[in-house]
Amino acid sequence: MITLYGIPNCDTCRKARKWLDGKGIAHAFHDFRKDGLTRETVEAWTAELGLEVLVNRRGTTWRKLSDDEKARLDSAPADLLVENPTLLKRPVIDLGERRLVGFDAAAQSALDAF
Repeated sequence: MITLYGIPNCDTCRKARKWLDGKGIAHAFHDFRKDGLTRETVEAWTAELGLEVLVNRRGTTWRKLSDDEKARLDSAPADLLVENPTLLKRPVIDLGERRLVGFDAAAQSALDAF
């Protein structure tokens, strides 16, 4: 089953959920603000996708961080992302064997296979 990680009030997450529902694709939603993320999950995503793909450096959460906190992205990225899950680009779509970040035409094409 597909798991969509995000936050419920994110426009892109809502769009993805609506699209999946419309296609009849079974999925679970994981609210990473409410349900949290494990360090192991974040480390696996970072190893697979890289920080440049995962971290939203244009968002409000990033801008509100102090310079010291931003520096932790280099020294302890998993800790920073677990503590501030809204730093992640959304949604993160777990297909089981791989993950997608965001919801664009490429993601929709990959999801159409389900």
